[in-house]
Amino acid sequence: MSQLGFSRAQALAERLKTNSVTTLDLRGSTIGGNGALALAEALKTNSTLATLDLYNNSIGDNGAQALGKALKTNSTLATLYLYSNSIGDKGAQALSEALKTNSTLITLDLQGNSIESNGALALAEALKTNSTLTSLNLGHNWIEGNGALALAEALKTNSTLTTLDLQGNSIEGNGTQALAEALKTNSTLTTLNLTSNWIEGNGALALAEALKTNLTLTTLALTGNKIGDVGALALAEALKSNSTLATLNLTDNKIGDVEAVALAEALKSNSALTTLDLTDNKIGDVEALVLAEALKANSTLTTLSLAGNSIEGNGTQALAEALKTNSTLATLALTGSKIGDVEAVALAEALKSNSTLTTLKMLDTSIWYQGLLAFSEAFKTNSTLTTLELRQGMIEDTAVLSFSEARKTNSILTTLNLQRTLFGEKEVQAVAEAIKTDSTLAALDLGYNSIEVNDALVIAEALKTNSGLSNLSLAGNSIRYNGALALAESLKTNSTLTTLDLQNNSIGDNGSQALFEALKTNSTLTTLDLWGNLIGSNGALTLSEALKNNSTLNTLYLQNNAIGANGALAISDGLKKNSALTTLDLWGNSIGDNGALVLSEALKINSTLTTLDLPHNRIGDDGALALSEALKTNTTLTVLNLWRNSIGDSGALALAEALRTNSTLTTLDLGYNLIRDNGALVMAEALEMNSSLATLNLVGNSIGYIEARSLLQVSQDIRFIVEH
Repeated sequence: MSQLGFSRAQALAERLKTNSVTTLDLRGSTIGGNGALALAEALKTNSTLATLDLYNNSIGDNGAQALGKALKTNSTLATLYLYSNSIGDKGAQALSEALKTNSTLITLDLQGNSIESNGALALAEALKTNSTLTSLNLGHNWIEGNGALALAEALKTNSTLTTLDLQGNSIEGNGTQALAEALKTNSTLTTLNLTSNWIEGNGALALAEALKTNLTLTTLALTGNKIGDVGALALAEALKSNSTLATLNLTDNKIGDVEAVALAEALKSNSALTTLDLTDNKIGDVEALVLAEALKANSTLTTLSLAGNSIEGNGTQALAEALKTNSTLATLALTGSKIGDVEAVALAEALKSNSTLTTLKMLDTSIWYQGLLAFSEAFKTNSTLTTLELRQGMIEDTAVLSFSEARKTNSILTTLNLQRTLFGEKEVQAVAEAIKTDSTLAALDLGYNSIEVNDALVIAEALKTNSGLSNLSLAGNSIRYNGALALAESLKTNSTLTTLDLQNNSIGDNGSQALFEALKTNSTLTTLDLWGNLIGSNGALTLSEALKNNSTLNTLYLQNNAIGANGALAISDGLKKNSALTTLDLWGNSIGDNGALVLSEALKINSTLTTLDLPHNRIGDDGALALSEALKTNTTLTVLNLWRNSIGDSGALALAEALRTNSTLTTLDLGYNLIRDNGALVMAEALEMNSSLATLNLVGNSIGYIEARSLLQVSQDIRFIVEH
């Protein structure tokens, strides 16, 4: 985490007095109370800053008090984030005083502090007269019942607040009842978050009564409140007449049979609710049956989550039957339900006639052959489902085969995630067979499935005729050299694949050489990920030749591949003639100073590379010197990452010299090197002349207080990440 402390805040504050910056992000900078005091002074005269983010800075009450005073005169700040700052009642009281006269602040985030009932009381008083604040976040404080009572009184007269977040405040039943009473007359609040507040049945009962007359609230979050049967029944009754609530989250509320039945009945007549989240309750087959009946009549619900319940065969089949006639539901989540082949067959049958469902989530299922075969048949006629999640199931080979058959005629499913599905050889062959003629599936994830050489061979064969797939992930498998060779052959003729992820597949240098040979003629692949494949310097040599000819690859990930200095030499040779690559990641390849030297020579000529990642490469001062020379003439590189190397003050001095003239680099990461005070000082001097650098990371270096402060005496708005 960045730790520039008071020095950073003080220097930035001075700049704010004359600078025209509109957004200042100081998250996690440990500026403390004194730093906030300096910023507050600047805010009194600054006329441009609209957003200030001080998340996790330990400014305490003193810092909040200083900011409160500044807000009384500041006329531009609209958003203030003070999340997690150890602010207590005194700080909240100071901010409250400011809100009484301030006319520009619209968003105030105070979540994760130590504000208790007195602080909430002060804020409530301010809300009675404030006419601009629209969003107030007091989540995870300690306002409890009395604090909620005060805020409720304010809501009766306030006419601007639209969002109030009180999650995790232990307001319990009494506090909730007060807020509910306020909702009966308030006409502006649209979002109320009461997650994890122990409101229980009586609190939910009061809210339900309010919903019968309230005409503005559209979102109500009651997650983790143990509202039980009393609360759920009351809310269900309210939904029958309420005409505005669109989103209701009842996750983890111990809702069981009677309550679910009541909610289902309400859905039959309700015409406003679009999202209902019943995740992690006690809903079983009986409750699913009545919800299914409700879906047949309901015409507004678009999202229903029943994940994490105890729905089994009959319940799932009932929901499937409802999908045949329902014409609005777009997303259905059934993750954690006991869905096997019988249930899958029912859902698949529904998909044949359903024309609205776009997303079906069924993670952790036990679907085998018959189920997948049924989905295959459904895909032949279904024209709306775009996302089907079946991850972490155990799918049998014949099932996938049928699935593939279905894909041959389906023309709408575009994304299929089968990662970690415990595939075997026959399952992969079935999927491969399916995509041979598939022209609509655009993304297929088969990562971490123990796919080996033979499996890769059939996938490669399918790619030769496939005309739709653009993104294929085989990450974390074991395709090895022969698998890579087969995929390389397919790349020579495939004309649609743009992204190929083969990280951690043990393809070695021979496998990478085959892939790089294919790149010489392939004209569509834009992203290739070969992280952790031990391609070595031999693989890099072939890559060099490919880079000289390829004109489409723009992103190449080669992290942890033992490329070394010789490999870097080969790659740099290719970069000198390449005109397409924009991002090159060589993390953890031990290229050393010699590798940095040859890459720097390429940077003097290359005019397309914008991002170069070289962390963990044993680069020292000599390597930094070489790269700095390149930066003096290079006009395209915007990001240079040298994190976790061995660059000291001499290297920092060289890079600083380059920054004096370079006008394109926006991000320089020197975190966790060996830079000390002298390096920081020369960097600070260079930044006085640089006009492009936006982010400088020096975290993990041994930089003292004075030197860190010097880094801030510059004219442009740079986000420093420094420790002292």
